[in-house]
Amino acid sequence: MPVPIEGIDHVVVMASDVDRSLDFYKNVLGGEAEFEDAFRMGKIPVLRVRIGKAIINLQRLNEPAYIVADRLESGTVDLCFRWGRSIQEAIDWLKDKNVDVIEGPVPRPAANGVWGKSIYFRDPDGNLLELLTTLEPSEPIPEFTPL
Repeated sequence: MPVPIEGIDHVVVMASDVDRSLDFYKNVLGGEAEFEDAFRMGKIPVLRVRIGKAIINLQRLNEPAYIVADRLESGTVDLCFRWGRSIQEAIDWLKDKNVDVIEGPVPRPAANGVWGKSIYFRDPDGNLLELLTTLEPSEPIPEFTPL
């Protein structure tokens, strides 16, 4: 029987400054904070940020939740978001938000096997973020071609 995993539900980002990270994810990626009042009052240790169909849980690096990874560091996440428009629109979007693209556009395979184009940038803690669109197909690069 196949393992019944449907996908990744959320990703935790350890933030050295939660307010700075929340501002970035809201203003650059259109995120919406959920349960922010409860987080601010100390009732919950995680600040949920909804970005499209994805959830990022922001945690304070210096005050983590009760159950966490073995090593806690900020700037260690590599996260890809599916982008629903052209790669040029993604580049223009980030430029408008004063965010530097550090790589791309480059061909990348999406989780569904379709080849698209990606650009890479960083959040305030140095986490590597990627926007991937398959609206503009690209040719597979040889390293990813099955033998």
